[in-house]
Amino acid sequence: MIAKLSGRLDSTGEDWAIVDVGGVGYLVWCSSRTLAALGSVGEFCTVHTQMQVSETDMRLLGFADSAERDWFRLLTGVQSVGSKVALAILSALSTGELREACGKGDAAMVTRANGVGPKLAARIVNELKDKAGGMPGGGGSFAIGAAAAPAGSVGADAASALENLGFKPAVAAQAVARALEELGEGASEGDLIRVALKKAAG
Repeated sequence: MIAKLSGRLDSTGEDWAIVDVGGVGYLVWCSSRTLAALGSVGEFCTVHTQMQVSETDMRLLGFADSAERDWFRLLTGVQSVGSKVALAILSALSTGELREACGKGDAAMVTRANGVGPKLAARIVNELKDKAGGMPGGGGSFAIGAAAAPAGSVGADAASALENLGFKPAVAAQAVARALEELGEGASEGDLIRVALKKAAG
């Protein structure tokens, strides 16, 4: 099982990206939110993955963070919700909005996703209503030095990327904290990783 990829973003399309990991290009199918979070072609990126195997197909699904992947797994457990529909929902709604929609039984909010009609949206919120409260969607924290960034945030993902490159968690967290101070909270993941790498190695 491939759970996560860290490498150079080789190319992207409407609903896919190729991540070059040590010279091997992995094709991952993604939501539009994940594609936007990956950054620019040529930059270092980290993508959380889910392998999906059927009788006729085998594909790797990619997610900006583990929270999005958790929601994907939950959504595809609902009848008539395949990977394409789940990615469409995750393109239209953030994990926080999805948790709110399911928690409140707001089916209309889910119909914002392409290919999701009122009947399917109602089934989704009804089946997931009791599970939504325990799902990620903006809660939790990731310690970075004296500060804290939301789990699945750019800062948390950047620190994870540094750890994948061999830096100890404490060193990675401190380097990302210093990079955040320099670049500001609006920094892209690619810029954050590049600056953090310099600080961790310096």
